[in-house]
Amino acid sequence: QVQLVESGGGLVQPGGSLRLSCTASGPVFVIGTVDWYRQAPGMQRELVATVDRNGSTNYTDSVKGRFTASRDGDKITGYLQMNSLKPEDTAVYYCNLDLFIRDHFLRWKKYWGQGTQVTVSS
Repeated sequence: QVQLVESGGGLVQPGGSLRLSCTASGPVFVIGTVDWYRQAPGMQRELVATVDRNGSTNYTDSVKGRFTASRDGDKITGYLQMNSLKPEDTAVYYCNLDLFIRDHFLRWKKYWGQGTQVTVSS
């Protein structure tokens, strides 16, 4: 059974940094695209960053130049490096991994992490 574990959230002062990780375990052969979403209280979940298998990245405008998404194929892990954090970055952050797995078939399937709280406050 495939499982995702997110880590790296916490409380940080404005201007600080955090690095989120999202690791898959189980019958996983390949990690594809990694998406990072966030959801602030009372707000819809928004796509923040994406990194594909070629390493190409895309970011929402509010985090460009501050956040960096990456992936490690050997470790089946996605990362989100967040620098120069602002109070408006406060949210629960979720990873979404596109994984090539074996259940009854060999196939690509997307999985959500459990979410990790990021709080930016002085």
